[in-house]
Amino acid sequence: MDINLIAQNILNPPILFFFLGMLAVFLKSDLTIPQPLPKLFSLYLLIAIGLHGGYELSKSGLNLYILKALSLAVFMAFLVPIYSYFILRTKLDTYNSVALAATYGSISAVTFITGITYLQTIGVEYGGYMVAAMTLMESPAIVIGLVFAALFAKKNENFSKTNWSEIFKEAFLNPSVFLLIGALIIGILTGEKGWTSMEPLFGALFKGILAFFLLDMGIVAAKRIYESKKLGFFLIAFAIVMPIFNALVAMGLGYYFGISKGDAFLLALLSGSASYIAVPAAMRLSVPEANPGIYLPLSLAITFPFNISIGIPLYYFLINLLWG
Repeated sequence: MDINLIAQNILNPPILFFFLGMLAVFLKSDLTIPQPLPKLFSLYLLIAIGLHGGYELSKSGLNLYILKALSLAVFMAFLVPIYSYFILRTKLDTYNSVALAATYGSISAVTFITGITYLQTIGVEYGGYMVAAMTLMESPAIVIGLVFAALFAKKNENFSKTNWSEIFKEAFLNPSVFLLIGALIIGILTGEKGWTSMEPLFGALFKGILAFFLLDMGIVAAKRIYESKKLGFFLIAFAIVMPIFNALVAMGLGYYFGISKGDAFLLALLSGSASYIAVPAAMRLSVPEANPGIYLPLSLAITFPFNISIGIPLYYFLINLLWG
């Protein structure tokens, strides 16, 4: 892989702020982001990416190609947690396998946003409708996890007492999905005029807010690294190898079905990411037997840093080999 691809990604200011946050923890600095602000940064990023995606979708409209790209995204969202579960089950119990499979079957919106920033930096075009793909990919893994827990847990007394309406509400109406869908629809309805009026806030300031957010994520991820030391070789290897494998599967499907280079890259990146917000919250509610000390450090402290530093240029390099 061309070292320049890695350099272009890592020497991006928001990525460097992520590593600055990690360095602050390793050097025992008192650097912190006041707690209400990270949530505000998250809301900003979700609105910004949703609005811009809706605007782009309003320009292109729905056609056969877009429906094909969205269908592939949904297919991957169902496929990844299914085969992940059976791989994990060779080493883990049912509950932890379910939670990890759901975590790695879902997506990370921040990884997706970082990937978009990378494409913009190197001048590669992508479709705004991929924001819709990201939204569609977030919840299916939670549903698959619930179904597998019900099917394969031998003595799961909790499932008879589970409030399924609350769980499906968490799967389909969790704040990140709700806000993304809402912003996407607003972007579609208001089109170019709406985006032009909002662009000074949600376009021009985007990279600056992303830098603040990734600085905080670096602090949080570094703290979780200490927990990940207890996980063992299999789980740490899974947290790195599985995203690459998932990305390769998505690339192969994208190439076979004629998806463009930029869209295929984002599909691969989404497939190779892991949730550290929506799915962990759902798993704590629905599969309390699973250990959060396994699935949260793996996704946040290993897979997330790997993807935004090495994974993004690696996936783009592999995409280039296929697409030319």
